[in-house]
Amino acid sequence: MAGKITFVVGDLTEQNVDAIVNAANEALAPGGGVCGAIRRAGGGSIFAECARLGGCATGDAKATGAGRLPARCVIHAVGPVFQDGLHGEPVYLASAYRRALEVAEEVGCRTIAFPALSTGIYAYPVELAAPIAVGTVRELADRFDEIRFVFLDEGLRQLFASQLATA
Repeated sequence: MAGKITFVVGDLTEQNVDAIVNAANEALAPGGGVCGAIRRAGGGSIFAECARLGGCATGDAKATGAGRLPARCVIHAVGPVFQDGLHGEPVYLASAYRRALEVAEEVGCRTIAFPALSTGIYAYPVELAAPIAVGTVRELADRFDEIRFVFLDEGLRQLFASQLATA
C-alpha cells in the first residue's frame, strides 16, 4: 500500500525498514539522544562514514550505511535548534524531513522510519513540530511504501498521529 504513514512506540534502531533517520548535528558527529542510540546499536562505522561527508547544513540530509542495524542505511537529517520560532525554524524543520525523504528515494529506499526531529536536545516544542513533520511527509508519502514515525512514549505517538487527520 503506497503512501502509508504509521506511528508506533518503539526503538528506532530496531525498525525493520530500508532506512532510519538520525536526528543529526551539522558536523554529523556522534552525539546523545537518537544519535547516541544509533551509534550504540549500529556501531562506529556509521559515524566513521559520516566523518568523510564534510558535515551537513541545517535543513539538509545525507545517507550512510547502517552498520549493525537492521536497516540498510541511515539518513542523517539536521533539524533546527529552536530559538523562538521566528528564525526560520519551521522552514528548516520541514526541509529536514523533506530532504531525508528525497535522499532516501535517491538511494532506493521504500520504507523509512523517523524520530521526532529537533524535539529533543534541540528543544523544538513537540506541539509545534508535529504538524510540520506530518504535513511534510504526507506531501511525499506516495513515493514510499511506508513512512513510520517511531516514538519512545504513547503520548508523543498520539500527538503526532492526531496530525494526520488535520494535515
